[in-house]
Amino acid sequence: MENLTLNNGIQMPLVGFGTFRIQGYDDVYRCLDVALQHGYRSFDTATVYNNEAEIGKALKVLLPKHGLSRQDIFITSKLAPRDHGPEAEEAGLCSLAALDYGYVDLYLIHWPGKQGWQREDLRNRDSRRQSWESLEKLNQAGRFRAIGVSNYTLEHLKELLAWCRVRPAVLQLEYHPHLVQQELLHFCQGEGIHLQAYSSLGVGSLVKKEEVKRVAERCGRTPAQVLLRWAVQQGIGVIPKSTNPTHIAENFQLADFILSEQDMEELNQLHSDTRYCWDPTTVA
Repeated sequence: MENLTLNNGIQMPLVGFGTFRIQGYDDVYRCLDVALQHGYRSFDTATVYNNEAEIGKALKVLLPKHGLSRQDIFITSKLAPRDHGPEAEEAGLCSLAALDYGYVDLYLIHWPGKQGWQREDLRNRDSRRQSWESLEKLNQAGRFRAIGVSNYTLEHLKELLAWCRVRPAVLQLEYHPHLVQQELLHFCQGEGIHLQAYSSLGVGSLVKKEEVKRVAERCGRTPAQVLLRWAVQQGIGVIPKSTNPTHIAENFQLADFILSEQDMEELNQLHSDTRYCWDPTTVA
C-alpha cells in the first residue's frame, strides 16, 4: 500500500492500523504482530485509548522480530480532551514517555472542546489555541514530526488556519458512505491537509448493507474491503481496527483492485448524514 506525502514533506502510509479498545499487553502484542506480518507500517493510538505504553513496549519486541526499525513505522497519538489548554504540553510529553521512542510521527488534537465544559462554552476557542501552540512547540523541537487535528469541523479548521504558525498536516474524522463530508474533503484538498477517516465501516453497520454486499460480490471482495477501498480511492487515509487475524489481513489488501465509477456512485448514494461516533458540530 502506498505512502502519501504530508504538507511538511513527511511520508505517511495511506492505510494504518487502529488500536481503539485494544488494551492489555498480550492483546496489543498479538494484534500488532499480525498487523506487521501483513504489511501495516502505521499505528494509530491516543491518550484516551489507554494503550500507548503497551504499544511502545510491544513494538520494541516486534520490530526486530520482523526485521524492522523505528524508522520503518509511523506512530500517531492524540491529545485527550481533558488535557486541552495549559496542560497540553505536559500531556504530549506524557504520550512520548509512554510510547518511549523519543518522538511520534503525528500528534493530533483529539477533540475541539475541553472535557467537562459545555459544548457552547466560548472558552473552548482559547483552549484549542493554547493546545495548538503547545503542539507547535513540540513539533519545532522535533518531538512531533507532524501535527494535526481530529473531529474538527470546517469552522474549527478555518479558525485554526487564520492564526497558526504550523499548518495542520492531517484532519482525522468520521467518514464513510453514510457520512460523506464532501465540503470538508474539498477544503482539505485545497489547503494541503490530508483527510484520514475513522469508523470506515460505520461501526459494523455498513458491512451489513445490501448495497455494499452487492458491490463486494461484483468485486469478489469482502464488504469491509470495499468500504475501505472506497475511501482510499479518493485519497482518504484509513485506520481500520480489528482483533481478528483474518480481518486484519483482509483490511490491508486494498491495493490490487479498483472500484468502478458505478461502484463508487452506488456507495456515495448511501449518504444519510448519519454519525456513529462523536458529533463536533455544536462545539463552539
